[in-house]
This record gives sequence, structure tokens and C-alpha cells, in this order.
Amino acid sequence: MCDKKEKQLELDKRYLRMAAVWAENSYCKRRQVGALIVKDQMIISDGYNGTPSGFENVCEDENNVTKPYVLHAEANAITKVAASSNSSKGATIYVTSAPCIECAKLIIQSGIKRVVYSEKYRVEDGCNLLRRAGVIIDYIEIND
Repeated sequence: MCDKKEKQLELDKRYLRMAAVWAENSYCKRRQVGALIVKDQMIISDGYNGTPSGFENVCEDENNVTKPYVLHAEANAITKVAASSNSSKGATIYVTSAPCIECAKLIIQSGIKRVVYSEKYRVEDGCNLLRRAGVIIDYIEIND
């Protein structure tokens, strides 16, 4: 049993590292976040924070404030899987930062059952809502 848990932890860390690499695609200067949705050990979607399709790739205004229409990594990954033939029901989302409350709502509605993240956020409303909905939340530090 311990061996299975250790294997899952190593897999979780690997997916978190991949999400961190995916975050590098973001044009946001203040914060780059990446997300992967995994089901049955297959990546079925990915996302990073940024502007909607067709918009300029500038996330912050002249005062370095994030523009209100910037999408979070989780929202991008969830909408991407929704537009595909895949289903996120029962999946795990790996995200480099703890979900905000808006992304938590999307995670719940999409049927994702587990959230794994590697960076805590100053506000815990998103994680609290996910727990309330019965979504499994795992914080795992990656030191690479």
C-alpha cells in the first residue's frame, strides 16, 4: 500500500512540474500559472493564464494591474476540455497555484474530483469551497 502511495506522489510531482513548464507559455508578467487535467493517466487538457483567443497577449495594464478579462489557467484548461470530445468527470487537475473561488466553481461544475497544487495563495476561499463540495485537495511542494 505504501508503495502505491509513493508512486502516486511521484506521479503527482511529475505532473506539477509539467504544469510549471506549461505556465511558461503565459505572457503575464506578474504571475504565470499552468494547469493540466489528467484522467486515467492521460493528459486530456492543459491551460495557462492569459487573454482570450484573438486578444493581444498583454495581461497587465500600464499600472501593472491584471486586466479583468484575463483567464486563469484552470478556466482555460476546463473550457478547452469542454470544447473537445473528452470529459473531465472524475479527473484530476494539477495547477501551479491554489485555485481562486471562481476557478473552484468551474472545477466543481466540470466534475473534477481532485485538485493538486504546488503554491499556496493568500486567500483560501477556493480551496475551502472545493472541500465543501467533496473535491479532494492536495498541496504538494515541488523542489526542482
